[in-house]
Amino acid sequence: MFKSSRRRLKQVIVVVAALAAAGASAFFFIQPAAGHGTATSPPSRQYSCWERWGDDHLNPDMGDTDPMCQQAWQANPNTMWNWNGLLREGMQGQHESRIPDNQLCSGGQAEGGRYNSLDAAGPWHTTPLENNFNLHYEDTAVHGGDYYWVYVTKQGYNAETDALDWADLERVVSTGVYQPGEAVDIPVSAPGRTGHHIVYVVWQASHIDQAFYSCSDVWFGDGGPSEEPTEEPTEEPTEEPTEEPTEEPTEQPGDLSCAATASVNSWGSGATVTVTVANTGTRTVNSWMLHWAWASADVSVSNMWNAEHSTMGEMEMAAPVGYNQAIQPGDSVSFGFNVSGEISEAPEFDCLAS
Repeated sequence: MFKSSRRRLKQVIVVVAALAAAGASAFFFIQPAAGHGTATSPPSRQYSCWERWGDDHLNPDMGDTDPMCQQAWQANPNTMWNWNGLLREGMQGQHESRIPDNQLCSGGQAEGGRYNSLDAAGPWHTTPLENNFNLHYEDTAVHGGDYYWVYVTKQGYNAETDALDWADLERVVSTGVYQPGEAVDIPVSAPGRTGHHIVYVVWQASHIDQAFYSCSDVWFGDGGPSEEPTEEPTEEPTEEPTEEPTEEPTEQPGDLSCAATASVNSWGSGATVTVTVANTGTRTVNSWMLHWAWASADVSVSNMWNAEHSTMGEMEMAAPVGYNQAIQPGDSVSFGFNVSGEISEAPEFDCLAS
């Protein structure tokens, strides 16, 4: 059965605060926040997979009901946890010449290949739309935009068998400037299209030469796949398998897992938290992600070093930087952060390995 969709996240704000160190012996290296923005209505592929499976990403039913999201989660869970970080810098407006065909949805394999799974053709979950619709884009870091370019695939394109090329697209909207904090709701008209299509968006942020890319799967007209099965099966299978497998696989895949522990040095109105992320499995952890929630709304991260901090609603997240992303079996990496607010012990971390 399909998992019911959650409400669209209305506002996610990623805060990066630089804290000046006191004294010559203290220095904190502040990492930039990972999150910036993406299309949320119709949702981009990574946002759609996070919205529908983020709190249930280990559900085995995903493979049957949502195979494209399953392959994305298996390839790299950080694709979804960092749904708003698909960006390239220094493009100088040359998106169509510098993003290769078959790599549009990943922004040309941006961010070290974190989003490569989004390029796969297949039966991605679609959002039903009229041919005239409004596109909403979440500028979560309040950058503003020099422009948004909105493309829609041409009639005859097959999203389930053909990875996206520039020749498959028609640019239907080129906007002007959006000010920081201004709501981004773009009227789009895509006449003459039916069936499964892709809405492709290029957002050129205003603060620096930084561009964001997204693919949203949509369905125009009737005949789209239903979101929820309308009926439960009325009968149980009448026969059990007559034979058990006679042989076990000779080799079991290695275990992929991680765990995080932390120490807290509290001074009442704040604290320093030192976190150790350990590879607790038998396979190499190629990337990891921690998420947690504070027990009190009065606690917040003021700065973080040796990891990237971002938030989604009440969820706090930490992702690796390049040099501490991979962890060999039995090894560990560390990072730290300061918090504003009173805590006496570390929160419970959920560690996700890929």
